[in-house]
Amino acid sequence: MALIVQKYGGTSVGSIEKIRGVAERVVKHHKEGNQIVVVLSAMAGQTDFLIQLAHEMTDDPDPRELDVLVSTGEQVSVALFAMAVKTMGYDARSFLGFQVAIHTSNLYGKARIHNIETDRIVKELQKGRIVAVAGFQGLDENGDITTLGRGGSDTTAVALAASLKADVCEIYTDVDGVYTTDPSICPKAKRLDFISYEEMLEMASQGAKVLEIRSVEFAKKYNVPIHVRSTFSNERGTMVIAETKDMERVMVSGVAYSKNDSRVTIKKVPDKPGVASQIFEPIFKSGIVVDMIVQNTSEDGLTDMTFTVPQSDFYKTMKLVSGVAGKIGAEKVLGDEGVAKVSIIGVGMRSHAGVAQKMFAALAKENINIMMISTSEIKVSCVIEEKYTELAVRVLHKAFGLDDEKKANQ
Repeated sequence: MALIVQKYGGTSVGSIEKIRGVAERVVKHHKEGNQIVVVLSAMAGQTDFLIQLAHEMTDDPDPRELDVLVSTGEQVSVALFAMAVKTMGYDARSFLGFQVAIHTSNLYGKARIHNIETDRIVKELQKGRIVAVAGFQGLDENGDITTLGRGGSDTTAVALAASLKADVCEIYTDVDGVYTTDPSICPKAKRLDFISYEEMLEMASQGAKVLEIRSVEFAKKYNVPIHVRSTFSNERGTMVIAETKDMERVMVSGVAYSKNDSRVTIKKVPDKPGVASQIFEPIFKSGIVVDMIVQNTSEDGLTDMTFTVPQSDFYKTMKLVSGVAGKIGAEKVLGDEGVAKVSIIGVGMRSHAGVAQKMFAALAKENINIMMISTSEIKVSCVIEEKYTELAVRVLHKAFGLDDEKKANQ
């Protein structure tokens, strides 16, 4: 008997019939003698609908009340799922985030999980029941409802798996695993049998939408195996696990991209201690994630500083930075939303030389200009013009041998 946490996304529970299908799958695993905890997202489109309602009421919804509103989508899903299981002759209990309880920070819309109380779940499992937990939500120290941000149900599932010491966390979605890149823009993309936590972290942070980055962080920290698989088939998907020696044989495991980035440049910034802190402090306090940061060589005591932020935070960032620019004596602030980021990722980079040069040469051959570069031990990222995104992905996928099925799955 195994303890399994399963998570189903919005497309998996997008209708009454799909929820019944999920219930049938879960009951099948339960009948095999497994203890099952199910984490559900809101039905497809429901969260967007609720956000739209909020913006019809006001241009600037109160963050606390917005979390109260959007958290109701998952409440619908878990209740309907529990009803579906009971119609099949099995017992189930649904729980919301505050009932479990999932304790979080109080940063509404982007709360982070601190800890989870599992006693209630364990008691229900011991009674032979299937437990359904609403994803995406929790409660803060004041007892207020919070939400974890888009993709937060993945984080809920993995955090629960870690807290319960589950044997595996299965993430069911509308794709059948993790691919070398997005199959919709590169038909030769291949599904990976295994990928390391480190590679999946980079893939998620660089735009791959299969798993939410915080869920992978939890999995890596607590060594929770994640099985990414399709709701609509019984095929094995991709296992996200700790790095093995075999993984290092492949130079690059995948190509990721993001069109959700924007670029901010502050011109002629005084080059002296403390200025960078002044620039980024209000940005960080607002919960905005800064990715790449490039500072040019100082000339006459002045320098240009460029960094990237999510497009959804672009205007807020521009407003914050413009306010700081005046205080520090910078010349002006420029913004650009027409950029994209392409990244090559692989633990094999640690033992292979010339990876970055090969990437730059492949992009140069197609006359794709590189605006910014960022590297880590297992990743190289380039900011380019957005219109070249698809071409860049296909070129890099081919350049690193990922079109070859044997190389992609070594």
